[in-house]
Amino acid sequence: MQQETLTSREHEIAAAYASGDNYHEIAGELGIAPSTVRTHLTTIYRKLGVSSKIELYGVLNGEAQVQPSDDAEKAALISELALSLEEAVRRERVLGEVLRIISRSNGQLDEVIASVLGYALELCDAEFGILFEYDSTSGYRANYMRGIPAAFSDWLSEMGSFHVGPKTGLGRVIAAHEVINISDVRSEMIYHTGDPLRYATADLGGARSFAAIPMLSGDRLIGAFSVYRQTVRPFDDKALETAQMFADQSVIAIENARLISR
Repeated sequence: MQQETLTSREHEIAAAYASGDNYHEIAGELGIAPSTVRTHLTTIYRKLGVSSKIELYGVLNGEAQVQPSDDAEKAALISELALSLEEAVRRERVLGEVLRIISRSNGQLDEVIASVLGYALELCDAEFGILFEYDSTSGYRANYMRGIPAAFSDWLSEMGSFHVGPKTGLGRVIAAHEVINISDVRSEMIYHTGDPLRYATADLGGARSFAAIPMLSGDRLIGAFSVYRQTVRPFDDKALETAQMFADQSVIAIENARLISR
């Protein structure tokens, strides 16, 4: 029986995932990180010998039998490939949903960006995210936030528009107009120099791994889309590709809203 094969926590996660909950929803319910949910699911798929959410549902509901593999290495590979495929399918489906939301937004920017940020956090396995708008005169301003810790949110609200140091992640975005991926914000020298933004990010936000993606209108930087993990787990290429897509869609939404408001 699967109840004997899985731990109690694994059974909770398996049941929630099979019923349609995503990593973020399960993480919020159980008080764990989305990345931890994903790690558990890899183990669950391996233990039960399933290769899809449909098969998982069948095993949990007694419609199929547990078929663990004798080859542990092969079973681990199959479980990883199965989850990666499901994530790829979800990325495509969500991108289509974001495009639909933007096409029907009629200038309702707040609603659109809130949706984009929510989807981005889910697909990037990030705990929180911020869309910073940028102006070369006044600097950055955190106009949209999702899932951000209260202390960090309060700090950003008090700052309003602010300029950043060239060695911060956002500062590097200004200089390079490229994705900045930081494995651990506390490991860089700037954290130990008392830089206010880095202090707020790490100590008030509890962030460890961080990525900032430029939002470009032609060659002009209009903002940065940033995602944060509260554990040291650098964003991989797939996660950053997803974040870039959402940053690009955010630019479209912002530009559309500006045209409508004229």
